[in-house]
Amino acid sequence: MPLHPVLAAVTGRIVERSRPYRAAYLHQLSESVTRGVHRSTLSCTNLAHGFAAFPQNDKLVLKQQKLPSIAIVSAYNDMLSAHQPYYRFPDIIREAVRHAGGVAQFAGGTPAMCDGITQGQPGMELSLFSRDTIAMSAGIALSHNMFDAAVYLGICDKIVPGLLIGALHFGHLPAVFIPSGPMTTGMSNSEKSRIRQLYAQGRIDRDALLEAESKSYHDAGTCTFYGTANSNQMLMEVMGLHLPGSAFVTPNTPLRDALTAQAARRAVEISLQGGAFTPVGRLVDEKTIANAIVALLTTGGSTNHTIHLVAIARAAGIVIDWNDFNDLSTVVPLLTRIYPNGEADVNHFHAAGGTGFVIRELLDAGLLHDDVTTILGQGLRAHCSEPFLEGENVVWRDSPDTSADENVLRPAERPFAPDGGLRLLTGNLGRAVIKISAVKPQHHLVEAPAIVFNSQEDFMHAYQDGKLNRDFVAVVRFQGPKANGMPELHALTPALGSLQDAGYRVALVTDGRMSGASGKVPAAIHVSPEVLANGPLGRVRDGDLIRLDAEAGTLQALVDEAEWQRRPQAAADLSSNMIGMGRELFAMFRATAGAAEEGAASFGLPHLMTPASTEINQPKGDAEPFSDEDTNVQQSIQAHP
Repeated sequence: MPLHPVLAAVTGRIVERSRPYRAAYLHQLSESVTRGVHRSTLSCTNLAHGFAAFPQNDKLVLKQQKLPSIAIVSAYNDMLSAHQPYYRFPDIIREAVRHAGGVAQFAGGTPAMCDGITQGQPGMELSLFSRDTIAMSAGIALSHNMFDAAVYLGICDKIVPGLLIGALHFGHLPAVFIPSGPMTTGMSNSEKSRIRQLYAQGRIDRDALLEAESKSYHDAGTCTFYGTANSNQMLMEVMGLHLPGSAFVTPNTPLRDALTAQAARRAVEISLQGGAFTPVGRLVDEKTIANAIVALLTTGGSTNHTIHLVAIARAAGIVIDWNDFNDLSTVVPLLTRIYPNGEADVNHFHAAGGTGFVIRELLDAGLLHDDVTTILGQGLRAHCSEPFLEGENVVWRDSPDTSADENVLRPAERPFAPDGGLRLLTGNLGRAVIKISAVKPQHHLVEAPAIVFNSQEDFMHAYQDGKLNRDFVAVVRFQGPKANGMPELHALTPALGSLQDAGYRVALVTDGRMSGASGKVPAAIHVSPEVLANGPLGRVRDGDLIRLDAEAGTLQALVDEAEWQRRPQAAADLSSNMIGMGRELFAMFRATAGAAEEGAASFGLPHLMTPASTEINQPKGDAEPFSDEDTNVQQSIQAHP
C-alpha cells in the first residue's frame, strides 16, 4: 500500500520545518560518536573510580575496554505499582548482558511520581516538571562516559517522556526501553467510573469509594485504563524502542522476565561493539515522530502527548505542532475502544491482538512509515508480531490476521470512527486541543455562558454548593505551566460528567491539562498562550457566551470585538501555588517554562539555538494555521477525506 498522501505531506513539512535544527542535532551526534563515548578517553583514576565496586570478572572486561558496557537507568520505586516490578530487573539485565559478552552497571535512578496519587493535591503541581527533572537525572546517570548503550526502565505519565528526552540528549548512545507491563484486570473501568460519580453526588461515603478504588488498583503493574502510562507504551512500540509486543505482558511472569533479558541482549547487539550500531538519536527521526502521532490518534491515546511528543521531538532537533496532530487526525481511523473510550482495558486489548495488530493494519493502510530504523534494525513491519515462550527462549510469531474481539480492536477497513478524534481548536481564546473520541456527537458543540474559576478547588466548592445545576462553560484559568506547573484537573471529571448526565450542556475550557483518561465531557485544554503569558483566556468574564465547536474547530468568546480588546487581563494571585509540598523548589521551572504547544519545556535546547530558532520559541497565540506549509496537506485532506 502506498503511503497515504496526508501522512506523506505532514511528514514532508516536518522535515522542512526541522531541517536546520535536525542538521545541527545530527552534527552534534556525529561529533560525539567521533570523539567517542569510550572508556579510553577516561584517565586511569577516572576509570578506577568507575569500576571500583564491580565484580572481578566484570572489572576485567571494563579494563580491556573492548566489550560493551550497558547503563541501566531506572525509575524504580515501590510506591508506584507500575514501577515496583523493576526492583528485580537489574539482576536479570546484568546476567543477560554478561552472557551476551558485555557488562551492565546500574548507572542511575530517576524520580517517578504517580499522578494517580497526586491528583487534586498540591504535589500535582510538580508533575509536569518532573518530566524535565527525569530527563536531567538520566543525563547525570550517563554523564560519566562509561557506557556504550543504555536500557531505560520506566512506564508512567511523565517518566517515559523524561527518560526519552534524556536519552536523546545522549543520542549517540543506543537505547532500549523495557516496560514492566500492566496489572491484571480488577474492577471494570465502567463500574469504577459509576462509583466515582456516586461519590461526587454524595450518594456513597468515602469507605465505599476506597473499597472500589482498591479493587481497581490492586496489584503490581500499570493501571489498566488507557491513560498516559499505557499510551506511552503504545508509542514506544510504534517508535521501535521496545521489543515487539512487549508493552502489555503482565509483570512477574516467565515471559516478562524473558523479554527483559532479551531486551538487555539487544542493547549489547546495537552498541558500537555489537556490530549493529543504532544510536537512538538517528532512530528517532521525522518519520518515527510522525508514526508516534498516528499511533496516538488511532488508539485514542492521552492528550498529554500533544505536549510530550512535541518536547521529545524537539530534543531530537525535530519541530512539530498541533497542526500536525490535527491534520493527521482527519485521516487516521480509530481502531481501538479502550477505557475511557470504551469498556475494555489494556489486557483485553492485548488479548484481542494488541500492538502488532494495530501496526500491521496501519502499515497496510499506508498510514505508518515502514522505512524507519528500530532497535531490531528491520523496519517497522518486523514489529507486527507477538512474543511467546518456547522453553526459556522468546520467539515471535506474526500477529493474528483477525481481531479476537471487534468490540475492542478493529481492522482499518472497519474502524470505530473514520478519524482519530483529536482536534485543534482556534479562535479569539487562543489555540487548544480537544479529544472527542469518547464524547458523544450531541456534545461536540456547546454554547453557554462562562463561569470563571481560578482553581479546580473553586469549581468543586461551587459544585458541592449546588451552584452549577445549569448550562455553562467552566473556564478554569491560571493553570498553565508558568502559573502553577499545569496540574491535571482530573478532579473535575466526575462532577462535570454528573452534570452532563443530568441533562445540562457543560464544557471545560482551560489553560491547564486534563487526565490522560479524559473522557465524555467536551474539554478544550492546553489553551495557549496561557493566561500568565498574556493569553486571551484572561479576558473572559462570568456570563460571556462561549462557543466550543469541535466539528468546526473553533473556540470563541462571543463578545463584541471592541469590548474584547478593551478588557484588561485578570489579575493573578498565585501566592498559594508558590510554597508548600516542595513547590518552592520548582520556581525556576515555572519561570522558564515554554508554551504547551512547544512542549512546555523548562530548559533550552542548545543544539537548536541557531538564528532561525527564535521563531520557534515565540508563542503562537491567536495565530492561524501555518498556511504556506500546510497548503499541500489541506489539498490532500480534501482529496482524501
